[in-house]
Amino acid sequence: MKHRLYPSVLQVLEQVENVILGKKEKIREIMTAFLANGHVLLEDIPGVGKTTLAVAFSRAMQLDYRRIQFTPDVLPSDLTGFSVYRREEERFVYQPGSVFCNLLLADEINRTSPKTQSALLEVMEERRVTVDGVTREVPSPFLVIATQNPAGAAGTQYLPEAQMDRFMISMSIGYPDYESELSMAKDLGPDEKYSRIQPVLTGDMLLEIQKEIYQVYMKDVIYDYALRLVRATRKHEAIERGASPRATIALVKMAKAWAWMNGRDYVTPDDVNRQFAYVASHRVTLSGVARMEGRTKEKILQDVAESVEIPPMGEERR
Repeated sequence: MKHRLYPSVLQVLEQVENVILGKKEKIREIMTAFLANGHVLLEDIPGVGKTTLAVAFSRAMQLDYRRIQFTPDVLPSDLTGFSVYRREEERFVYQPGSVFCNLLLADEINRTSPKTQSALLEVMEERRVTVDGVTREVPSPFLVIATQNPAGAAGTQYLPEAQMDRFMISMSIGYPDYESELSMAKDLGPDEKYSRIQPVLTGDMLLEIQKEIYQVYMKDVIYDYALRLVRATRKHEAIERGASPRATIALVKMAKAWAWMNGRDYVTPDDVNRQFAYVASHRVTLSGVARMEGRTKEKILQDVAESVEIPPMGEERR
């Protein structure tokens, strides 16, 4: 049974796809993560439209949007806010930081200091910040799209594993196909591309959908299948460190959101399998031998998925 806001979500996808050409699958996956109330990590080269993507989503869903460009001199207080003494009032007044929004684009997160990364860590997990002993809630919904340059690029450092684990999914947008890139080149004009985006959803509507997704039905055998997939990453010979228990929770949420996105109120094993690589890729560490052999996470996770028995479909809601 389709939720009453289901058509609005499809309209959001259409709005974003009109701006980001040739990336329908990636856009759909990011929307699924938002519906599952999760954060997204984009591991990509510069210039493939990550900022445009975030702005397009924020406008289509009428979310308060902010972007912060991470550099080595960005401080934790730039994110969380700080108190300023006002002489005329003889008191300290709190100035909110960048995280007080609905959708935050944390650009090139692996270029900043570990202390600043840790400041973002708290708000991503807790949806609140503590400054001068006072805890403040960030607006709801609160979603983060973070980007990081490829490891080894100038001025970058690896993200701590604890922070990587806070992202529900990770992916690479990649270069557009030939036709899409040609259309982008021809589409230059005086009208700003964002002006085409029509608002079709609100933050309150998104919160309503997120609650609805928690009610999507999932059989015990499919919960078991999700858990076996995650645990299999901890036993594979090419994986030095497997996915954490948080990955199991994220996989369940993404599978339910994906089922909802496909107009169903129940989860199938295919929903879980479809989301597995997106959930697990940034949570596993390959062994030294696997890296030396040039093996990729994508192929190894595919091997993991193929090694786990898929439960029979049967009667889905039995």
